[in-house]
Amino acid sequence: MRKLIKVLIVDDSALIRTMLTKLLDSHEAIEVCGTASDPYDAREKIKSLNPDVLTLDIEMPRMNGISFLKNLMRLRPMPVVMISTLTQAGAPSTLEALELGAVDFVPKPKNEATGGLADYAEDICDKVIAASKANLAAFNLNGGDSKLKAKKVSPHGGVGRSGFVCAIGASTGGTEAIKAVMLGMPEDCPPIMITQHIPASFSESFARRVDAASAPKVHQAEHGQPVEAGNAYIAPGHSHLRLKVSSGKLICALDDNGPINRHMPAVEPLFDSVIKGVGDNCLGILLTGMGVDGAKALLRMRQAGAATVAQDEKTSVVWGMPGAAVELEAAQKVLSLDKVPREIVKAYFRV
Repeated sequence: MRKLIKVLIVDDSALIRTMLTKLLDSHEAIEVCGTASDPYDAREKIKSLNPDVLTLDIEMPRMNGISFLKNLMRLRPMPVVMISTLTQAGAPSTLEALELGAVDFVPKPKNEATGGLADYAEDICDKVIAASKANLAAFNLNGGDSKLKAKKVSPHGGVGRSGFVCAIGASTGGTEAIKAVMLGMPEDCPPIMITQHIPASFSESFARRVDAASAPKVHQAEHGQPVEAGNAYIAPGHSHLRLKVSSGKLICALDDNGPINRHMPAVEPLFDSVIKGVGDNCLGILLTGMGVDGAKALLRMRQAGAATVAQDEKTSVVWGMPGAAVELEAAQKVLSLDKVPREIVKAYFRV
C-alpha cells in the first residue's frame, strides 16, 4: 500500500483549518495528520506527528509564520507550503518566506462556488505533493538564507553578439534561482527575458527585489518596452511575455489571452517568440520548477540551432520542468545553478 503524504496544517483560523483539511484529505495521496492553531502548538505537533509537509499561515498571533519558518529551517528543515494573502501588501512576506526555504505558496482558500474550490483543491494538492518530493538540500547548495545581498559584478568589457537574447523560464523554487543567476550577471550582460510562474500581485515586488541585488537593471516587463543589453525583463503575473521585432528593434510584447500549459505567464510562448524573433541568436534556459511548461519549447529552440541549458537535478528544488527538458533531449547542457551565469556570459561574449 502506498504511503500517504502526512500534512500538518498551521493556521489560527478554525474555518481555514477546516477548509484545508477537507480539501487536502480529498486527495488519495494525502492525509492531514493534524492541525495547529499557532506556531507553539505546531512545534509540539511536529514532534509528535512527524509530518511530511507543513502548510503555514503567515499572519498569526503570538508568533508570525516568518519567525516560525526561520526557526524551523534552522532546527528541523522540512517542506513548507505557505498560505499567503495574494495582495501587493502580502508579497514581501511571501517572497521572504521563499528566501528562508519555503518550497511554494498558495492563496488563502475562499468559501466560494464549487468550481473555484475545485481548482483551488487541485492547485494546493499539486503543490503539497511537489513539496513532499522537493530537494531541500538545493536550498543550502544555492546559498541558503543569504538574503542575496547586492553584489555588483564588474562589467565584462567585451563586445556582445548583436541582437542576442537570453530567455529564462522557471517555476517552483525559481524566485531564488533567478536571483542567484542575476547576482552573477555583469552590468553589461545580454538582454535577459524571464518568465517565472508568479501571481500578478507579486511580480512587481519580485522584480524590485531582484533589481536591488543585481548589477543589471531588472524590470517588470511593460508592453512595447525596448529589449536592451544590461537589462532583464520579468513577465508580469497577469500576462505572457513575448519577444517581438518592431521596425528592426527588439521589444517586449504582453498579452493576457488565457493560460498556456495551465499558466499565465507561461514559459512556452516566451521561448517560441525568441526563436521567431532572433532565430538561433539566443540562449534558452529552464530552471527549477514543477510541471513541464517550457520543455517542448526548449526542444524547439535547440532544433532551431539555439544554445539550450537545463538546471541539474542536484541544485533544483523541483526537477520537473528542467527534468522534462532533459528527458526530451532539449538541453545541450545540464548545469548546476552556480554555473548558469558563466554560461550566459560565454554565450553572449563568445568566450
